[in-house]
Amino acid sequence: MKLSIVVPVLNEEPNLSLLYERLQRVATASADDYEIIFVNDGSTDGSLAAMGRLHERDPRVKCISLSRNFGHQIASTAGLDRASGDAVVLIDADLQDPPEVIAEMVARWRSGAAVVYARRRVRHDESFLKKATAHLFYRLLNRISDVDIPLDTGDFRLIDRRVVQVLRRCRENPRFLRGLVAWAGFRQDAVHYDRAGRHAGQSKYRVGKMFNLAWAAACSFSVVPLQLGFWFGSAAILLSLLLGVVLIVQRFCGVPVEGSSLLACALFLLGGVQLVTLGIASRYVGYILQTVQNRPLYVVESQRGWDDVTEDAATDVTRQPESSQVTAR
Repeated sequence: MKLSIVVPVLNEEPNLSLLYERLQRVATASADDYEIIFVNDGSTDGSLAAMGRLHERDPRVKCISLSRNFGHQIASTAGLDRASGDAVVLIDADLQDPPEVIAEMVARWRSGAAVVYARRRVRHDESFLKKATAHLFYRLLNRISDVDIPLDTGDFRLIDRRVVQVLRRCRENPRFLRGLVAWAGFRQDAVHYDRAGRHAGQSKYRVGKMFNLAWAAACSFSVVPLQLGFWFGSAAILLSLLLGVVLIVQRFCGVPVEGSSLLACALFLLGGVQLVTLGIASRYVGYILQTVQNRPLYVVESQRGWDDVTEDAATDVTRQPESSQVTAR
């Protein structure tokens, strides 16, 4: 059994050496062969140089450097595109997800699971607001999504090669990998773990990136946001009718009514509903535009560890033909 471990990297130089040592120990104990694929997603510190030193130390360490920052989900996709293992593990470089959990993931894979995702029991060193919003996000997404996406999980998971080949055919952008993995189906098991605090550095997922990821997830796996316009519009119509009835009753009862104020409220309400609806629809239109442009998901500036990559393939890994063969366990 060959195990591939994909690690997207953005300014994680202080973590890479320790991460490699822990990954190397667990991969040696869990698999007959392994490769560790670091994907440099436009780092501005010494991460790329640190990845190169690890490659010189261990040829099973491979490095991909993207031409700029394409984002965490795209960087993970670049690693999945080049992974050759019978099973592939996605893990972040900040050491919040303990590499030792991979041993249990491999055991579940050997017992027949096609996907083994890590579910968090405890999240250390995270603010109450982040925990609360994450809790709400997963549950709201599951209510509106067409796919059952596991609660309280990140991208830390093991994926069988059959599922990886499905993901390679899904080239949509923006991407929400944990949703795509759930959409692919097959048997999916969970392992539970306690998420540690960062070993070094700061989180790269700020509020704006988290918001964009949430929007991508909602728009990729649900049309409910588009339907909100109908419900908002219906509510506005009912409220307008109610205000009209109240106005008529008051006039029949001889109560003086300021019609202009009621009219202004109704107009503001209807205008707000229209703007919200247009804003939601514009998100979907923007995603449609990104899809029809048909640009490659990422551009590879350099890579180390693959001797069979042509110059064109090194520029755009997504253009490479992929094998239809599925490795048996």
